[in-house]
Amino acid sequence: MLNISMPNLNFMSKFFAILLFVGFCSCNSEAQNGSIDTKAFEAALNSGTYQLLDVRTAGEFQSGHLKNALQADWNNQAQFIERIQYIDKTKPLLVYCASGVRSNNAAQYLKGIGFKNVQNLKGGLTAWKLDGKAVESAGNQKQLSTQDYDNAVQKAPLVLVDFGAEWCPPCKKMEPVLKSLQSDASLKYAFVKVDGGMDIDVMKAHQVEALPVFIVYKNGKEVWRKQGIVEQAELKKQLTQ
Repeated sequence: MLNISMPNLNFMSKFFAILLFVGFCSCNSEAQNGSIDTKAFEAALNSGTYQLLDVRTAGEFQSGHLKNALQADWNNQAQFIERIQYIDKTKPLLVYCASGVRSNNAAQYLKGIGFKNVQNLKGGLTAWKLDGKAVESAGNQKQLSTQDYDNAVQKAPLVLVDFGAEWCPPCKKMEPVLKSLQSDASLKYAFVKVDGGMDIDVMKAHQVEALPVFIVYKNGKEVWRKQGIVEQAELKKQLTQ
């Protein structure tokens, strides 16, 4: 069984309120005590020992982000709390936002709940770009249409759909489970991947509002759905019934 300890929501709300007030009043580098500059941040990234977290909105993330970054919106309390559960507190963590203020506040909170080593990018992605460093974006990637989705879930008698994203912490946790299922010769099903950050029309059409979400279709009809982390045994059960 997965054992997850949730932060106290009342404490979290108060902490957010205090830090947001500080952020609005101190939107400058002096408010970012303990932050590191782009050179040190890049060196830490290149060491390969750090986890990376973007605390901006999903829209900001799609417009440009650092390679291999996870995403959790600091200004969305519920989402932030839910997603950081799946980040390892014992491993070093690098955080960034647009200007360094939100990520500085997020870093303080993360340290307060037990993350051992958190470093914030001073000046945020703005400073990173000004120094001529690379970012990634969705670019002109084609969005999956609702018709393409409908066709995909009807192509096989049994279909498993994964609404997830590379930048979603719980989605990353599910990757080994999905790979194990796909390598299981006893299972006969088709797998459909929906990009939760890109395929917005499909997300809306199927009322998917958080990631990950897993849906099983039999003969083109939805028969099972679950949001969040799912045990491998539960998924396998749904694919063998």
